[in-house]
Amino acid sequence: MTEHRFSPGPRPGTVRSADGSVLTAPDGWVLLAPGDAALTRRVKNAGDHWVVQEKKGRRTFSKGVWAPTTTIEQIRADLLAERSTEAYAKRRQADVRRREKAQDDYVDDFQSAVVTYLDFHADHRLLALHLAELVTNHATPVGSGTVARTRRIPVERRAEAAVVAWLRHQTTGYDSMVIPRVKGKRRKVRRLLAERSRELLSQYRRGERPPKNCPLQRALGRPAPGDPLT
Repeated sequence: MTEHRFSPGPRPGTVRSADGSVLTAPDGWVLLAPGDAALTRRVKNAGDHWVVQEKKGRRTFSKGVWAPTTTIEQIRADLLAERSTEAYAKRRQADVRRREKAQDDYVDDFQSAVVTYLDFHADHRLLALHLAELVTNHATPVGSGTVARTRRIPVERRAEAAVVAWLRHQTTGYDSMVIPRVKGKRRKVRRLLAERSRELLSQYRRGERPPKNCPLQRALGRPAPGDPLT
């Protein structure tokens, strides 16, 4: 069995190889769209096939697998028969419960990591718990694509990155900024905003009274000293 990897071609039914060559899919082959992991895995294990992927930035997205139509249809029929059994239904239910428990455990672990990273003074303990809950709710849903979902870095670093990202979007004007399309400019802006966010957090770690018109207090819906509501 040989697996070949390509990027999408310029026309339907074509792919582009690493050297730029455009190839036409063999007669009798069809593109199996992504979405059914079990079907895709079995088709890839059944014989020759072409994997089609597209890279956007640092991420690579599956665009499907080219393989013989007869192979795909036979495996699809076999899977349909398996999935119609009671044993399969019970196994699926068990899988769902296991994934839900794993997700719940991860959410708890991540929120604890966020609280640890915040390390607010005891006077701001309740605020830390509230902030940690908001950051966790935003960062941990399955499929959210946030840094919290990656396993490439320790959970402590994920927690820090998630807090900084939340503060950037909720306590600064980052989302409305017009940033020149200059290489490294956006990264520089994000770095400067991260420094401001860390300085803001340090004030709460020291147990200081919230600064006048505190952006964190505003983001949390709480009036800060100097606000009209106080």
